[in-house]
Amino acid sequence: MKICVTAVSGSFDAQLDPRFGRCPYFVIVDSETMKFEIVPNIASGSMSGAGIQGAQTVASKGVKVIITGNLGPNAFKALSTAGIKVVTGAFGTVREVVEKYKRGELKETETSTVQEHFGMGMGRGRGRRRW
Repeated sequence: MKICVTAVSGSFDAQLDPRFGRCPYFVIVDSETMKFEIVPNIASGSMSGAGIQGAQTVASKGVKVIITGNLGPNAFKALSTAGIKVVTGAFGTVREVVEKYKRGELKETETSTVQEHFGMGMGRGRGRRRW
């Protein structure tokens, strides 16, 4: 099974990057052989839509699980629609988080968790009060 980890550099021993859409690299690991592929995230510098573009990139590589620190609701929806499981809240190196996932120490993120953190009413208004 292909597992993708967001990473700060192009290495199997790189630290996990907590940002999905803005991470510089995706490290895609075959969970059975532990062979890996480094994929630069060309969407990381996009003005908008980096999460959706990142989701398209990993989906095109046949990824089944993404492990990251955090991601927005649009990226989550795009990944879920593509049938990719999402694990958030991870930290450590690419190698460490893949091993944790294989041991069952990391769990799939639920939709409601993502919406709690990124839903409406989270400071996106203009702050104008009308009395």
